[in-house]
Amino acid sequence: MHPQIQEAVQKLITQGKKKGFIIQKDIDQAFSSVDIRKDASGLLEEEELFDLLRREGIKVKIKSPLWEWVESIVIAFILAMFIRAFFIQAFKIPSGSMRMTLIEGDRLMVNKLPYGPKIPLTNKRLPGFSHWKRGDIIVFAFPDDPKRDFIKRLVGLENETIEIREGDIYINGQLEEDSRIKDIYYYNRGQYGAASVETKIPKGYVFVLGDNSGSSHDSRFWGFVPVENIIGRAEFIYWPPNRIRLLK
Repeated sequence: MHPQIQEAVQKLITQGKKKGFIIQKDIDQAFSSVDIRKDASGLLEEEELFDLLRREGIKVKIKSPLWEWVESIVIAFILAMFIRAFFIQAFKIPSGSMRMTLIEGDRLMVNKLPYGPKIPLTNKRLPGFSHWKRGDIIVFAFPDDPKRDFIKRLVGLENETIEIREGDIYINGQLEEDSRIKDIYYYNRGQYGAASVETKIPKGYVFVLGDNSGSSHDSRFWGFVPVENIIGRAEFIYWPPNRIRLLK
């Protein structure tokens, strides 16, 4: 046996005795630096290698190419689901309710880390490094149909009163000066957005509005968003290329 091959085999034996088995990846790595690998990769030589390892009490586990492909797909899927559940989630804008900040067809990334990602199948949330704030663009599960995700701007926080007066937002009787909100004309519509109506936001809820107030179905009509329904904060548009930008 060629000295280089003998060294590679000995390496496999040592590794196999530690783990109790050897897989194809281990064999490939052991022979990766052997220049004459081709001379030792024929059926006879490979079978001899397997017999040698088995005589040393080492199991040889060889995966088929199909199984390796399936395994790679499954791992990639699990990793993607983990990232989606706890880190970021893609979202496509379905309507014009947030024009011109967001337009139909925009694809954006929603960051779940600032508020703390929700634990799947529960209402519990892992600790985040910040809290939702007035002016944030948030994605949330629609209260009337939690299977649908909505995107709006957060305008009112729990325990505050909110009023739409002559197109402006008043919080606890004070004009809201945040330019992301003040620069938009809000229409008096719906049960919670009617003229001369001060709406009290209950504890554990927020009040959201669309930037395109004339065409937005939002808290003015259906009420408040439970904080546990908040999925994350919209951070940036990544598609189409001419729309790439950070959101504010």
